[in-house]
Amino acid sequence: MPKLDENIFLRIAEALERMSPPKDSFGDLTKANSYLWKSNPDRLIAIYECSEITLDLLVGIDGVKTQVLNNTVQFAKGFTANNILLWGARGTGKSSLVKSVHQEVASKFSNLKLIEIQREDLFSLDRLLSILAGIRSDHRYIVFCDDLSFSGEDKEFKNLKTLLDGGVVEKPENVLVYSTSNRKHLISREMIENENSAGIAPSEATEEKVSLSDRFGLVLGFYPCTQKSYLEMILLYRDAFNIPIDKEKLLQDAIEWQQTRGSRSGRVAWQYILDLAGKLRIPLEKKL
Repeated sequence: MPKLDENIFLRIAEALERMSPPKDSFGDLTKANSYLWKSNPDRLIAIYECSEITLDLLVGIDGVKTQVLNNTVQFAKGFTANNILLWGARGTGKSSLVKSVHQEVASKFSNLKLIEIQREDLFSLDRLLSILAGIRSDHRYIVFCDDLSFSGEDKEFKNLKTLLDGGVVEKPENVLVYSTSNRKHLISREMIENENSAGIAPSEATEEKVSLSDRFGLVLGFYPCTQKSYLEMILLYRDAFNIPIDKEKLLQDAIEWQQTRGSRSGRVAWQYILDLAGKLRIPLEKKL
């Protein structure tokens, strides 16, 4: 049997170490309140920019806003709280709500950290949780995955379900998972219908697919905004950022903007304000 070169094992060990740095290399996460998790190599990137969309600028979702805010404050204070899934129509403020609630609560509780993990990095979620379990146990971490959805036999689907429900690698007590999705069950209607039309026990297969959303204690729906809510957002943005434009002209242009896009949502309202502020050369800074 040929003798194995020890240098090969050394290079393998060094490569693995680069992919998963030691926990103490992440510091104590006091540099910022928000971070972005990236894998290969594993790292947490500090985010210092704050969103212009603050909690008071989100209208038409008062009930949902109150539940998410109360749950987050409860968690920041060190009490038990629920994982949250926000689902519904595109552009209705799901991710803006998560970020603005965190921004609001973190201004009073500096121990609360938001860590965003992107869909393509979900396979490394167990490593992230392992790292968070080993640094600053007095901190509280919200792991946030925006626009979450699955198709086929995604391995990440089962990984996330196991981590939320408890498995070999359990979610630390000081970690919550907040997610947004356009789908209540995180999978497409076509997948559910396919499961119902094939297999020996289609109902059991379907239950397996839709069970992930049950792992979230709070599952809150967002729906397309009304014309009244849309125009209310426009006026609120105008006043918050002190944009000098006549109300009648503002609303007329905002309705035309909405019609050219074929949709009406908080995102469309914000895109109109971005366009308007740019044309008027006005920086989007909230007046005190």
